[in-house]
Amino acid sequence: MKFIQLITMIFLIMGGLNWLFVAFDFNFVTAVFGKTPEAIALAYWLIGLSAIYQLYFQFLRNKL
Repeated sequence: MKFIQLITMIFLIMGGLNWLFVAFDFNFVTAVFGKTPEAIALAYWLIGLSAIYQLYFQFLRNKL
């Protein structure tokens, strides 16, 4: 289970850095995954799902 937590944390950090770099007109996700729309969409899906997973794991796991 720790492997999934590590991967989701990496995606969350990448998503956070992307928002920081967007403020400077640089898209980190596009730079990492290229200009293929499918790869970029997949990266954004993975970032979003990682956020949901981390929210559940960190805050809701013991309360449900």
